[in-house]
Amino acid sequence: MLAFTNADEKQSPTVIGAGCKITGDIKSDLTVQIHGTVRGDITATVVVIGRGGHVIGDINAETLFLHGDLNGSALVNTANIFSNARMSGTLTYRTLNITSNTELECKLAKRKDKGH
Repeated sequence: MLAFTNADEKQSPTVIGAGCKITGDIKSDLTVQIHGTVRGDITATVVVIGRGGHVIGDINAETLFLHGDLNGSALVNTANIFSNARMSGTLTYRTLNITSNTELECKLAKRKDKGH
């Protein structure tokens, strides 16, 4: 059991564990980590799709760390795409970091709006 003793400790990430399947949208002011499957849109400050993680929906975040699969579009300031990551849809970004061996079958669009 996890107990919080002050407001600062309540800033824990939302974690969807391996083997977990969620249908519905997720909204958070903090970090969302996906290691299972989410069918729905995710809005958060940071979105991490881990190896084995799968999202079918759209992402809206300051920062995306993609190690797993994203079937949908992403609107982010910074996208970090790692080896063995897969994505289809449109990736709209300000800063893009890609490692080798990614399977991107998506449209890339540099953000032109003024950001944070």
